[in-house]
Amino acid sequence: MTAARRLPAVRRPRLGFLGVGRIGQRRMSSILERGVAEAVAVADLSAQAASAAAGAAPGCRALSSLEALLEEDLDGVVIATPSALHADQAVRALERGLAVFCEKPLGRDAGEARRVVEAARAADRLLRVDLSYRRVAGMDRIRDLVQEGALGKIFAVHLTFHNAYGPDRPWFYDVRLSGGGCLIDLGIHLVDLALWTLGFPAVDSVSASLCRAGRRASGRGEEAEDYAAAQLELSGGTVVQLACSWRLPAGQDCQIEAAFYGSRGGAALRNLRGSFQDFLVERFQGTRRELLAGPPDAWGGRAAVDFAEALSAGSLYDPEVETVATVQGVLDRIYEAAAPGGTGQALR
Repeated sequence: MTAARRLPAVRRPRLGFLGVGRIGQRRMSSILERGVAEAVAVADLSAQAASAAAGAAPGCRALSSLEALLEEDLDGVVIATPSALHADQAVRALERGLAVFCEKPLGRDAGEARRVVEAARAADRLLRVDLSYRRVAGMDRIRDLVQEGALGKIFAVHLTFHNAYGPDRPWFYDVRLSGGGCLIDLGIHLVDLALWTLGFPAVDSVSASLCRAGRRASGRGEEAEDYAAAQLELSGGTVVQLACSWRLPAGQDCQIEAAFYGSRGGAALRNLRGSFQDFLVERFQGTRRELLAGPPDAWGGRAAVDFAEALSAGSLYDPEVETVATVQGVLDRIYEAAAPGGTGQALR
């Protein structure tokens, strides 16, 4: 991939925020708290949510639609709306010459994600996606250890994301709106962490099973799955095992892990005492462990802040975002492998 190009550094970017529910407000707050951008306007179907979010930034206007937002004098848009809207909204903003930071998933499938990436390339505008677990302190150190060969040949990767609660918005459970269930909601982070850490090797084969309320589910059916398990075999022989769920009775709020095991040692990110926010990142050598990073760590808004800083520095289209479509392609094949007659054949 070629390096990203840049324009001359600009003033603090003028941003619009599309969708200011819980996640949208958090991303907006992270950016404003760091002072790296200006909030010009927010847009949400809920007038109450838009008014509350706009009140957090002097001079910020509360709007009701993307159309109104695109009429503002903006440098970029932060999107945190239901998944079915992401691709079309991102493409419209990019075609208007605006940079885009989008909540995951970028689309409901790889085709939608690729359409957004192509729009960003054609417009030569910055596009980032909030795959936020890459930004947990210490995760970059694990990636460095793997890439440097310090852990030897990575032969196994174990990934887990069990959420004791289900999403609180009905659209998550409608596959037409969400693109899937817990796999696309939570598993996207697991697949991304594995491939990003390993340098995006080819995925040779996939096998998978999905469940809904304790019963086997088939691919992207009418009902969103609440449990998913998959095994990926990568080029070079690494075996990746992942499991994710909503409402699993795990005895704690959540269980999150990304563990990498090599011929010369291992390393893992693990949540602490069931926390959604606190993580330990450790390196393993035999029975010994070394702490690489731990709480406190305000990682949740780090990707949004980095987007604003990159935009301020003049960053244009960055080919690295193409890996997002790669991740979503793997998710598509997991769904296909779990469908009736799924073969788990090699990924292309």
